[in-house]
Parts: sequence; structure tokens; C-alpha cells
Amino acid sequence: MKESIFDQIERLEHEQVVLCNDKHTGLKAIIAIHDTTLGPALGGTRMWNYSSHEDAITDALRLSRGMTYKAAISGLNLGGGKAVIIGDPSTKSEELWRRYGKFVNSLNGKYITAEDVNTSTKDMEYIHMETKHVTGIPHYMGGSGDPSPFTAYGTFCGIKACANKRWGSDDLTGKKIMVQGVGHVGQYLVDHLCKAGAEVFICDINDTKLKETKVANKVTVVTPEEMFKTAVDIYAPCAMGETINDETIPQLTCEIIAGAANNQLKVEKTHGEAIKEKGILYAPDFLINAGGLMNVGAEAYNVYNKDKVTADVEGIYDRLHMIFNKAEAEGMTNQAAAIKMAEERIAAVGKINAVL
Repeated sequence: MKESIFDQIERLEHEQVVLCNDKHTGLKAIIAIHDTTLGPALGGTRMWNYSSHEDAITDALRLSRGMTYKAAISGLNLGGGKAVIIGDPSTKSEELWRRYGKFVNSLNGKYITAEDVNTSTKDMEYIHMETKHVTGIPHYMGGSGDPSPFTAYGTFCGIKACANKRWGSDDLTGKKIMVQGVGHVGQYLVDHLCKAGAEVFICDINDTKLKETKVANKVTVVTPEEMFKTAVDIYAPCAMGETINDETIPQLTCEIIAGAANNQLKVEKTHGEAIKEKGILYAPDFLINAGGLMNVGAEAYNVYNKDKVTADVEGIYDRLHMIFNKAEAEGMTNQAAAIKMAEERIAAVGKINAVL
């Protein structure tokens, strides 16, 4: 029997889920607020043609939970939230974003939105016309702009940390790396990897993105059918989630999985243990891809300084080593160790809040 929405909310321990509907604009959105112990829930809004409303809700719930852990493990005073809009990204309009902005504003700052898949700084500008609870707005409006470069740079730092752990050096020269998904984050990541001397393979369902990436860097394009059959040292998932599953794990030839996608493990415990047993080093997704959140988080608190944010993002390198050491010492997967560390911080702060 399929798990009901309320069963999912209870199991994942969400505080609030808001369904937004507007007949005039065709807006159908879901705002999921997971945990606000550390601060207001900050997380991007993505637009996707989900096959069902149930799939959209499940995605919002999983993504918002990941944002809670991402903020907690990164030392940010933010909670976890995420929003999804059901629909074709090509149909985006000013009126849709402004109507959505009114829904965000109705939450009175409990949820702060930002960019995500298929959304842009221009979309955030429209949202900003209706609410101040939005980050990642354009530079000319005083915002921090597109967070994708920071997400990509943090992922690059994380890949180097994984290389250091696995091979004793973070030099990526000659390493074969498969980047799945070359959207905003993926393209920036490819640029970093190529400059570091890696041999980069790319895969995407968007031919335009493949062509753009191939023009900008020396890469090898691989079809989705060939992707898991291609022998590489590192697999960097940077598209949608759940690519590490029962079907793909037996095909994996890599020694490291480190990418920017959210919710890479289809079933957290089962597939985290499966890749560990296979000897693959895994970088917990909500840690390695936290750079973008660090960037918009600084903007949200009006303390934005690019140099400070860059230094914080580079800290992902050392934080991953902390997780690797914790996982080894406590006999658990890297994902479980990262979740435990995040939950310990939330619990500690929650106890302080309880007595204030």
C-alpha cells in the first residue's frame, strides 16, 4: 500500500506543508517546511513537470528535509524548507511568480525562497515584488545573485576532499569524472574540473546544455544509456535525485560518488549501505552541495560578503573529512554520520530554545 501524504509528513517530521493554487495563473505549488529550530526555513523553489501531484509532494518533502540537514551541518542559523511548482518551465510568467510571491509572503517569514531547478534570478525579482522573504535576487537589486557558482565550487571542494581521502592526494589531474546534468551548477562544476586537469565526461537529456558545455570545455559527451557503462573514477550526479538505486548500483565502476544533486540515494539506508559495501566513497549530498545555501543564507541575514562566503564554502573540504572520520569511528555510512551530526546540532539548540 502506498504511503499517504500525512504518513510521509509524520515519518519525516515536517512542521507544515502548504498547498498553493491559483486558477488565474495556473499556479499549483507546494511549500514544505521541515524544521525551524535553528531559524526560518530557507530553500529554493523548483519548477518541474511532475508525473503526478503525489510525486511533487514527495519531492518537496524529501528536499525540505535535506535542507534542514544542509543548514544544520553547515553551521547556519536556518531551518529547512523547499517548494515545488508543478508545470512546464517554458510557461513561466510574471503573474505566476508574483502570485506565488504572495503565497510566500503569507507565511510571514517562516519560509524564505530562492532559486532552484528551472528558476532564475529574474524569477526571484518578480517574487521580490510581492515579498521580502526571497533571496538570490539580482546584484543590481542588492542581492547575491545566482547561487549556482557557489554550489558548484563547494561540490568541487568536496570532490577534492574525497580524492584526498581515497587516493591520498586531492590532485585531480587525469582523473576520469562523469558529470550527470550540466545545468547551471553542472556547467560551473565542469569548468572547475577541466581547469584542475580532470578528464571530464558529461551526460544530460538537454542537447542545448550539452552543446554549450562542449563549446566551453574539452569534454566527452555520453548518452544516458552509456553513462553507467563508462569506466570513471568519480561519478558526480548533478541532475535530479535518486540516481543511486537498485538498478544503477550494480553498474557503478567508480570509486567515488560526489555530486551536487539532492537526494541521490533513492532509499537512504539501503543504498547508502550498498555503496559502502561495494567500496565506493560517498559524499553526503546535503553537505557537499551546501555552497549555494551558504551564499543565499548570508544574503537573508543581511551580512553578505563574497570573500567570507567563499571561505565558508571552502570549509566543505574539512567538514567532509570530519564526516569520513566519524563514520569510520562509529561504524556507519557517511550519510548516516552526516545526518547524526546535523541532528545533534538541532537537538542541542532545541534544548536551549526550550528553556528560554
